[in-house]
Amino acid sequence: MTAYLFVAAGGALGSCLRYFLTQLMMTLFGKSFPFGTLSVNLLGSLAIGITLGVLQQEVLTSHPWRPFIMVGILGGLTTFSSFSLDTLLLLQQGEWLKGVLNIAINVGCCLLLTWIGLQAVLNRF
Repeated sequence: MTAYLFVAAGGALGSCLRYFLTQLMMTLFGKSFPFGTLSVNLLGSLAIGITLGVLQQEVLTSHPWRPFIMVGILGGLTTFSSFSLDTLLLLQQGEWLKGVLNIAINVGCCLLLTWIGLQAVLNRF
């Protein structure tokens, strides 16, 4: 039961952080491209790589930090469903270039940042 409470608390934090960052990106860059979704996916990918590295290095013990951070905070923060909807809407509006760019940037950069986060911890840049 404790793990569920940690996931719930982390999820609330992650969701609030997602909302804040999305609003910030819209304020800074406008609404012509889903920069908010992109930014939380990039940040979440980097953070999950770092968290995995920290857990593998046993800097933090697995329980209760793993469910709190990886499932709760990062699950609430990252927005693959929003990414999918944003992309579909761009494609439906005939914004094919923006739709394809959104897919390429989100997938490519998120994979890269997850790897960078993990390497940063494992190799201690």
